[in-house]
Amino acid sequence: MIITVLFFATACKKEDASSKIDATKTEIAPADPNAVNPDGTVALPKAETEKLAPPADGKYPVMTFEETEYDFGDIKQGDKVEHTFKFKNTGEADLLISSARASCGCTVPEYPKTAIKPGKTGDIRVKFNSEGKKGVVSKNVTITCNTENGAEIIIIKTNIKVSE
Repeated sequence: MIITVLFFATACKKEDASSKIDATKTEIAPADPNAVNPDGTVALPKAETEKLAPPADGKYPVMTFEETEYDFGDIKQGDKVEHTFKFKNTGEADLLISSARASCGCTVPEYPKTAIKPGKTGDIRVKFNSEGKKGVVSKNVTITCNTENGAEIIIIKTNIKVSE
């Protein structure tokens, strides 16, 4: 009887899952610029927030924006406005953007889904819906990409006037 109790006590021992993770093997493979999705876009890493491993040749793309902040000035509550941020890849490698996320759902960014070659330009269009908002508003758009930082930030601002 004692042997049976000991057997079940050790056989049902719960293991901590974190003890099975090898912390030395957490590198993420970089995007393969030769891998192409069925729609013709460059295949990017699966997780949009993952930090890419440095390129073997040490060459990164660089997103150089004409402006990183835009102020719409005064607008009326309910207005829908948009602005296009223009950038150039001033680096030495293809620029791959895996996502562009705004700080709230009232702001919607659109970004290029194909690689931007060194020396070439691209646009990120940001649409903002002021419905239900008032006063001074500032929204960030975080662009996850394969630059050395791994992400770039652009900002829109406005002052929303409420009709009386």
